[in-house]
Amino acid sequence: MKELYEDNRPPTFPPLLRGQAVPAAIDPFAKAVMAAMEGMDPGLVVWSQAETHLRLAVLFAPERPLDAAMGGLFALALGFADALGALGPPELTVHTVWPNRFKVNAALCGHLRAAASTRDAKAEADWLVVGIEVPILFVSAREPGETPDETTLSEEGCADLVVARLIESVSRHMLLWLSRFEAEGLAPLHKTWTQKCDTLGQEVTAPLPGVGTGLFMGLDEMGNMLFRDSTGTRALPLTDMLEMTP
Repeated sequence: MKELYEDNRPPTFPPLLRGQAVPAAIDPFAKAVMAAMEGMDPGLVVWSQAETHLRLAVLFAPERPLDAAMGGLFALALGFADALGALGPPELTVHTVWPNRFKVNAALCGHLRAAASTRDAKAEADWLVVGIEVPILFVSAREPGETPDETTLSEEGCADLVVARLIESVSRHMLLWLSRFEAEGLAPLHKTWTQKCDTLGQEVTAPLPGVGTGLFMGLDEMGNMLFRDSTGTRALPLTDMLEMTP
């Protein structure tokens, strides 16, 4: 296997973004949230030097209602999918799972995180932090195939993937999607995300407490899940996935 940080060269970032490395023991998402609360300028990408996971977090200053600002979550999700498509083996498939998970070759592999200055969907968000965590190597005694519904990138043909190059690629592709978001709104991001979702139109268990099972009808204009069960059709808020901040 290649060294995950080939030649010890850290990732480089496109214009408008700047990187900050943290040791493997530090959570880059928590670090980015702290920076946001301290008034750090947007465009900061905090990335982990961990060799077992892709872990990074991006600080945005959307200055728009929170439900609209959540487009940043879709930009990072699509950025990861595009980056893995570019760097991984050609047979690799990446699917999205609402609200914040990924499947790689049909098995769960990684998730997104988000926190904001407000949890009120209609309030203007001063800052939004969106993060991603994707397992690359085993971190336990689990054997390959032991949990077929979960996987790592190394199990799916990405053992030679250089993590720093993946961080670079995710950042570049995310920035492209952010540019489309700014120019065209949420619609193109939602359309592409939906095309990558393999549970649309199927019965799913809602990933929110107390909701239960129903039909996944699609996304509304803000990325909320349109969910139909015996009580009717309703929108499950994407903002409910936001983590609490200190």
